[in-house]
This record gives sequence, C-alpha cells and structure tokens, in this order.
Amino acid sequence: MPDPAALTTLVLWLGFGLAVLLGATLQRSHFCSMGAVADILSFGDSTRARAFGLALAVAIGGFGLLSASGQIDRAGSFYTAPTLQWGSHLVGGLMFGAGMVLGSGCGARTLVRIGGGNLKSLVVFLVMGIAAQATLRGITAVVRDSTVDRLAVELPARQDLPSLLHLGPGGQTALALGLAVLLAAGVLWRARWKEVLPGALVGLLLVAQWWVSGHLGFLPEHPDTLEPVYLATASHAMEGYNFVSPAAFTLDWLTYFSDRNRVLSVGIVISLGLVLGAGLSAWQSGQFRWESFRNPADLGRHLLGAVLMGVGGVTALGCSFGQGLSGLSTLALGSLISTLAIIAGAWAVLRWEAARLERLL
Repeated sequence: MPDPAALTTLVLWLGFGLAVLLGATLQRSHFCSMGAVADILSFGDSTRARAFGLALAVAIGGFGLLSASGQIDRAGSFYTAPTLQWGSHLVGGLMFGAGMVLGSGCGARTLVRIGGGNLKSLVVFLVMGIAAQATLRGITAVVRDSTVDRLAVELPARQDLPSLLHLGPGGQTALALGLAVLLAAGVLWRARWKEVLPGALVGLLLVAQWWVSGHLGFLPEHPDTLEPVYLATASHAMEGYNFVSPAAFTLDWLTYFSDRNRVLSVGIVISLGLVLGAGLSAWQSGQFRWESFRNPADLGRHLLGAVLMGVGGVTALGCSFGQGLSGLSTLALGSLISTLAIIAGAWAVLRWEAARLERLL
C-alpha cells in the first residue's frame, strides 16, 4: 500500500511540471479559444481553431485509450455524471463565452498573460476568482441552485457517449480513435502544419494530466477511510485542466494559508505552473512586458468580463478549456452543450463589438 501523503506530493509535483510545459506551449503558440473564434470572425483565419481541434482530437483519442485499457475509469470524472444539467451548461456557457471576449481571453489565456507581465489579466484573475467563490458557495450560488441547476434531466446511464451506447473496451477504443482520426484529418486538411501542431502537444499534456490524476493519484482503498479516493483533487474526482474553480481555490488557499484545512490541490498547482511556464517562455523569447489598462472604460470592460467568466465558468461546470478540451475528451453531452454555448456567447459579443466599431467609424 503506497503512502497517501507521499503519493499526493508526487501527484502535485507532476501536475505542476506538466502545467509549466503547458504554459510555455500556450505562450509560444498563442493557443487561445477566444482568439480562435475572433480570428474566424474578423479575418476568416481558422489556424487557431484548427490547433484547438487538433488538441481535442489527441485528447479524445488519449482519454479513450486510457479508459479502454483500464488505466483510468471514465466514471471517475464529474463530466460524465448521469445528471445532465442542460440549463446550467447553456446559461453558464453563454456567460463565460461573453465574458472571455470582454476579459481579453479565457481562464487559461488570462494566466498565460499574467506570466507575460499583463497587469490587466492579474485583475481579471482576482475578480474571476472572487466571482467563482461566490458562485461555488456564496450569494450567486444560491441563485444558481434555485434557477438553472433545476433544469436537469436524469439519464439512464452516465452522460458520456460510450456509456450511453453501452460500449465495452473494444467499442470504446474504436469510437474514440475513430472520432480522433476524423477530427484530426479535418483539422490538418490544407492546414499550415507548423502553426497547428502545437495543439497536438496541448492534447498530449491533457492526456498526461488525466493519467496522473486518474491513475497515479487513485487509491482503490485509502488506508484511513478504506474507501476509494482521488488524491489532491478539490472535486474528489479525477481532474484534467480547468481554470475557473481553481482560481477560487487558489485565492482561498492564499488567503487562509495558515489554516491546516486549506491544502494544495491539483487545480491550484496547475494554475501556478501555467503562470510560471508562460513567464519563463515570455522572458526567454524577449516578449515579457508590463501592460495595464488604457482608461476607466477598459477597466470596466475587463471587470465585467471577469465576473461573467467567474459566474459562468462555475455554472457551466467548466471553462472553454475545462469543457472544450477536458470535458469533450470524455465525450460527455454536457460538455458539448457548454462548448457550443461558449462559442455562441463569444460570437455574439464579437459581432456586437464589430458593429459598435463600425458605427463609431
């Protein structure tokens, strides 16, 4: 029986190390979900969208192989729960999508920009974390629980596609690899390969994090409780990459650091690792520079975006990274609803901003 404390430390260090690599990759490649939508709308350029699609293809294939081989249990992810909270996914996704445009990037991009010296993103992170705290346990949590969370249906099986289709290991492998190959082929067709290939590394890092959290960090029987447990996770489930709720947990850990009940979790170390990796990459490439708000209107826009991301990300059970990559890699229906809603929210605000700019000109 492994020592839970030592294994928890190992899981945290490995999660931190993978996040440092992820932060450097995101900073160098300008990988960004909001930027992908903006590029298509403004310039008709699908390069960043293709990179995101390639990351998703690798993540779907990797998660499917890990699950089918017994390395991880897909039922250990909260994304695949049998309760489909379609109202929360829809409303929260729309809010987050709008917020990430106003806040100049999703949760992951916010952390990357902090590493590059962007003080605007630091403010966005702090406000997003406070809004997420309120939506997890505070005043907006009460509103969420009494409204959109009630719009849910109980499915006959877990909400991931393999479970709904009652597929065995062979069927899971065929489905995951088939979808991954089709998606990758569509992404790479007539693509500028050098610009989209970083997406493959992002997908591989997500698969590695699934293995660390879902396999290495899983104890079938904890020596103290004699119950199965996923070590070092705030959700008590295996965790991939998500950057909204962890913002709340990071602020909580920093604020109550001396309280022994506040312990490090995977989400916290991933957030810190992302900032460090992006900062090292920006410094090494000569791209580090301080940046702040232009005027009060710019501040107000980012504050509104941060609140929408904090509330929306918790309500939708994930951000564009959490649902759009981690969640969709499990083939969960709720993740699909959230991702489409995030894209729709971002698209609507980008169109509104473009129309407003035309009127000013």
